[in-house]
Amino acid sequence: MLRCRALGHRVRFVADGAQLRWYCERGCGVLGTRDYASVEDARRYARALDRDRRADLGRRAPPFGLLPLRLAHRLRARRQ
Repeated sequence: MLRCRALGHRVRFVADGAQLRWYCERGCGVLGTRDYASVEDARRYARALDRDRRADLGRRAPPFGLLPLRLAHRLRARRQ
C-alpha cells in the first residue's frame, strides 16, 4: 500500500488471551503474533504498545527542529 510506504505503518496491538496480535490499521496486510506466559503479560504489553504516537508529537519533538510545534502545543495547553 502506497500510504504505508510513504508514511509508515500504523500498527495496532491487541491481546487475545495469552497471545499478543498486531496489525496495520490501514489494512496493508502487515500482521503478526507472539505468545506470552500469562494473559496479564499479553494485556500489559498490548496496553504499553498500542498508543497513538501522533497525539504526543509536540511533547517528544526534537528541541530545535520542531520548536514552532512545541510553542503551539504550549499555547493550546494554556487555553484549556
